[in-house]
Amino acid sequence: MFFVPLVLLLFCLGRSGALENGLARTPTMGWLHWQRFMCNIDCSSDPHNCISEHLFMQMADVMVAEGWKEAGYEFVCIDDCWLDSSRDSKGRLQPHPTRFPSGIRKLADYVHSKGLKLGIYQDVGNKTCAGFPGSFGHYEQDAETFAEWGVDLLKFDGCGFGTLDLLAEGYKTMSIALNKTGRSIVYSCEWPLYEMESQKPNYTEIRKYCNHWRNSGDISDSWDSVKSILDWSAGHQDMIVEAAGPGGWNDPDMLVIGNFGLSWDQQITHMSLWAIMAAPLLMSNDLRMIDPRSKALLQNKDVIAINQDPMGVQGRRLFKMDNFELWERPLTNASFAVAIFNRLEIGGPRAFKLPLYLIGDGTECQKGCVVTQILPYRLDFGLQGSNHALEIKVNPTSTVLLKVTVHRELYLKLTFVHERKHKHGNDIL
Repeated sequence: MFFVPLVLLLFCLGRSGALENGLARTPTMGWLHWQRFMCNIDCSSDPHNCISEHLFMQMADVMVAEGWKEAGYEFVCIDDCWLDSSRDSKGRLQPHPTRFPSGIRKLADYVHSKGLKLGIYQDVGNKTCAGFPGSFGHYEQDAETFAEWGVDLLKFDGCGFGTLDLLAEGYKTMSIALNKTGRSIVYSCEWPLYEMESQKPNYTEIRKYCNHWRNSGDISDSWDSVKSILDWSAGHQDMIVEAAGPGGWNDPDMLVIGNFGLSWDQQITHMSLWAIMAAPLLMSNDLRMIDPRSKALLQNKDVIAINQDPMGVQGRRLFKMDNFELWERPLTNASFAVAIFNRLEIGGPRAFKLPLYLIGDGTECQKGCVVTQILPYRLDFGLQGSNHALEIKVNPTSTVLLKVTVHRELYLKLTFVHERKHKHGNDIL
């Protein structure tokens, strides 16, 4: 992991089968309505929270005013329940006339005027998950409609499909149709999620058509839900991790930080491990009334930098022992993100001894690594040797997130040696 230029070259070559739309070079960041607002279409009794153009305009305003855009969250995404109950006389999709009276084009213009981007939802089958008109039989027409409206992201669900062959064909067809429009539209698929129970998904193929893809079930505002997604992701990491990289990402679903179901420590784990997994960071919460501490966590620049690392390698769980988990993600500039997750839900803080020889291939920190704790609060451990074991205390259900960087002098020396070997051959040494 010392020789970043070679790693990046090999990584890019290994990902040559990615969807070639130039988008999602780092994981997508933004806000999505579903988990918090669901299919609330009762604007008569709950106008403040129903699925309407007003809700998305408000979120766009807040994202600019409260630092979300500056932190990197750029998409305002509509999920299910925006549609009218039927297509128009020309077979085109249409938004609900009273909840979106200005139309999606005007909403997109408003979002764009804020320097943000608009996402929208549809389904590969006949119906969306909430029973509104799906895209089956209308893929090209719907892609053209979204492009005309100025949409920047499509979340394409899979509730209404027939056979698995139709499911796969639908996802491919919509991908091709979106690219043909000439508009840059990030394509978020749920293709492997719906295949998983019947067959092993072909991630090489999925990556050719999608910018990110859902693998596991919907997240809910609960610790059990977050744990189940982490367990699924770690349990299937040998199948999914290699598929991830610039242009295409595994999507473990939304961030539910700032809602009701997670303690502070559990929110730290949620944010830390979504960063380690190179997950799209699509918040689903009420940004108009979010707790200041949750806001600070979601806007933490050091955590976001880990998530957005340009090398784009998804992290892995290294091991699980004594109710601790150790996760690691290689980063650019000879660095690693390391997460220590305490699975216990009883007792007080527990100590985890972290020998630095566990990092990378075991040799990176032989001459010293600089260790910085990012979460739950920033703490500089300074230069540490590989034989030294850091004692890290972790609260129940919480995670300590570290950044470990190879000592700069050693890194430069090793990079110089590598470049000479690459230029002149191994016989120079």
